[in-house]
Amino acid sequence: MSLDDNYLLHVKGIPDFSKIKVEDIKEAVVYQIEQCKVKVDSTIKQLEKTQDYTYDSLVAPIESEEHKLNSLWSPVSHLNSVMNSDELRVVHDECLPLLSDYDTYVGQHEGLFKAYKKLYESDGFTKLPSDKKKYIQNVMRDFRLSGIALNSEKKVKYGELVSRLAQLSSTFSNNVMDATLNWKKIVTDKNDLKGIPELALQSAKQLAEKNGNEGYEFTLDFPSYFPIIAYADNEELRKELYIAYVTRASDVGPNAGRWDNKKLIDEILDKRDQLAKLLGFNDYAQYSLETKMADSPKQVLDFLYDLAECCHQQGKCEFEELKEYARKEFGKNELNPWDVTYYSEKLKESRYNISSEELRVYFPLPKVLNGLFSVVNKLFGVKIIENTKSVNVWHKDVMFFDLYDENDNLKAGFFLDPYARAHKRGGAWMDECVGRMISADGTVQRPVAYLVCNFNSPVGDKPSLLTHDDITTLFHEFGHGLNLMLTTVDTSGVSGINGVSWDAVELPSQFLENWCWQPEALKFISSHVDTNEPLPEDKLNKLIEAKNYHSAMWVLRQLEFGLMDFRLHHEYDPDNKAFVNNIIQSVRDSVTVVPVSPFNRFEDSFTHIFSGGYAAGYYSYLWAELLSSDAFSRFEEEGIFNRKTGQDFVDCILSKGGSEGALDLFVKFRGRKPKIDALLRHKGIKKI
Repeated sequence: MSLDDNYLLHVKGIPDFSKIKVEDIKEAVVYQIEQCKVKVDSTIKQLEKTQDYTYDSLVAPIESEEHKLNSLWSPVSHLNSVMNSDELRVVHDECLPLLSDYDTYVGQHEGLFKAYKKLYESDGFTKLPSDKKKYIQNVMRDFRLSGIALNSEKKVKYGELVSRLAQLSSTFSNNVMDATLNWKKIVTDKNDLKGIPELALQSAKQLAEKNGNEGYEFTLDFPSYFPIIAYADNEELRKELYIAYVTRASDVGPNAGRWDNKKLIDEILDKRDQLAKLLGFNDYAQYSLETKMADSPKQVLDFLYDLAECCHQQGKCEFEELKEYARKEFGKNELNPWDVTYYSEKLKESRYNISSEELRVYFPLPKVLNGLFSVVNKLFGVKIIENTKSVNVWHKDVMFFDLYDENDNLKAGFFLDPYARAHKRGGAWMDECVGRMISADGTVQRPVAYLVCNFNSPVGDKPSLLTHDDITTLFHEFGHGLNLMLTTVDTSGVSGINGVSWDAVELPSQFLENWCWQPEALKFISSHVDTNEPLPEDKLNKLIEAKNYHSAMWVLRQLEFGLMDFRLHHEYDPDNKAFVNNIIQSVRDSVTVVPVSPFNRFEDSFTHIFSGGYAAGYYSYLWAELLSSDAFSRFEEEGIFNRKTGQDFVDCILSKGGSEGALDLFVKFRGRKPKIDALLRHKGIKKI
């Protein structure tokens, strides 16, 4: 087959997923990497002759060639997450070192660095638009972080470390996916499933029938796991699933050792530590902060521990209250880890006369989507219309939508892949399919986002019914999507989500979650799946009243994750064989109020930090929630659907991408630096 027949080498705009062939992937990657290298070298040679170091002569031609590489790899990487197969995984993982090596090649290219340096120090740089300046500043930083100043021997070492880390991260993620996929529980006696909501039972029965099994089939995918851990009266069943879930990809549990990530964690931490020290940093946490808002590890740790101090006593009281409730009402003298969510739901129902599962019938996915689109229309003036004709998708459940501005100009688009299924990565995320940029002929490439969730599939003739937590997840990911889709920045390296400080990247997503709790918004997000009646006033009030139920315990859980991540990377000790366990235990001793079982191996499936880009950055969720809460407080002051305030948020935050510093953009919107008060108030936590 000739290169002309390889579709991946000719992707323009939105990919046609039906034309992507596994056997074409590596050939396309190898070829396009070589083309990129040729373009880098030819550009440098030309500039050495002309000495005309401008943005158009240096950045634009290389950016144009690398865009082709990004265009072919984006759909491949995406398919590996949503339609994983043995064949695709092998090729995907074979390509990772090639891509990593290219990044190292660029980051350590002396001629390219010198060319950028000349542009950076030229009079022409001062005359560039701010987005192009910011991009070049980022490139100069990235050269430093890529080891441009290292000697040749250390540069080789850097390349080896980066390449190996890419492989390790992919293997870690694959292990978690395999461990999740290769466990199931089939229950034939419905009496063993008392307490589990009917919808969850129907889904389990539908899955069993699909796989040729009798009874009800449950998996470790969260929509299948959660109804059992939260509602099953059968404690042994809860215990069995809990153990399987918290021991995924570990040395214990039902698949002990089969996909064990323990050694991978040790090697990942070691390689990251070596990488940071090779570049002159004290540790990987310090290295990580070079691309974040936070100034130092001390600032991050102070933020996390100060927040823990605010929450700890309240969290302790919440858990003691839960234990007392379980003892008094159910005769349960000791709460095991698999009991906590179950009795927490019981107490919540008792106190507020409301159940998360009970509310599902008021939140069918089509209604929630229309409600979401109404919210963003009221806030930002955009219109969203499903496109069922012109876009090819990777699975029959995937939808595509066009986004228009208030003058009906097509501005962007997004895919929505809503349901959990086999061979699809768990969780929810947004990623760039196509980024905004200006092509050589001056036309604007419209941005396109991937939005991926793992909701329950439709059962029978009923649409997917969401919990309120599902709704906040959908709003969260859509907030990320708006950051990509509403950008007006033409320089791709700082357009959309690109170039945004990692600890500010969650600001738009957590910001949009606030509307999930507003009575005015909830009224057009909800309607009964059968009667179309809106959520009754009493249930609406109870839902809002229950917003901060056990909020201190929730924040402490997030603090546990954030501190675990940051301290693992800040205090790494290669000579301490028990280092990981010691740090985890130390963190839990300081912030956790809910007992953790000795067999819990949460870290072995902590994909966020070991394969998802959040290394020494998981604290970003709480850091950005402080920003988002404070940003939303302006809407509380001026009106939650105040169109001018919404436009200010677009102009100051969503449209700017990474073209300016995150703190500067926040100050432009809020008129001052961020304060913690709104976060504590929104969580119902008293400031100390």
